[in-house]
Amino acid sequence: MTSRPAHLEHSAPAPLWWRPLHLIRANLRAYLVVNAAAYGLTLLGLVMGVLFPELNAARAVALEDDGTGELVRGLVNSPPLFALVILGVNISRLSLLTIVLPSLVVPFAGLALFAYWAVETGITLAPADPEGWVILIPHSLTIALELQAYVLLLLGVYLLGRHWLVPRTVGATTRRQGYVRGLQRIGVLAIPALALLVVGAVWEAYSLRYLLHPLIQLLLH
Repeated sequence: MTSRPAHLEHSAPAPLWWRPLHLIRANLRAYLVVNAAAYGLTLLGLVMGVLFPELNAARAVALEDDGTGELVRGLVNSPPLFALVILGVNISRLSLLTIVLPSLVVPFAGLALFAYWAVETGITLAPADPEGWVILIPHSLTIALELQAYVLLLLGVYLLGRHWLVPRTVGATTRRQGYVRGLQRIGVLAIPALALLVVGAVWEAYSLRYLLHPLIQLLLH
């Protein structure tokens, strides 16, 4: 029986799908902490919105004032376009402007900005009436998918900041090298994050169009 030479065994690159899993396994503690913080802060905001309805009401007014409410009502009957808009917002406003880009300038900045967004979003999602609780049934999957995508990006910016400030954590000799390798980590984790955002956007658009009304009729009438 023949076997491949040892140098060939070690030279084969890891499959693309394995690289994010490898990063998560290598940084499992940080990944779990970021998960707990992301889901926990969102849940905290939701509880705050339930306990203090005026906070939820203020967020509802803000969404109407900035045109978000009107935009959603205008797109909900066209799921493909609605999904594209959701995906665009989640990539540009949240993934890039809230998490990634600030962290390219100030280490870990995206972590703090996301923490604020998570609490605010939880407040926004807090049910104000029985119909609001029904909405949470399909929307809970949307929240889980999108938060997991952001968790992957948050792990990436954490690794960027860590490698940037302490280059030896990634085997680099200068902060510039650590910064570059941190960017590579974000790139690897951005692939599954994008996939989750696509699935989340499609589910949100189609569940709001086709699933929500039957659920309300079934559970509340």
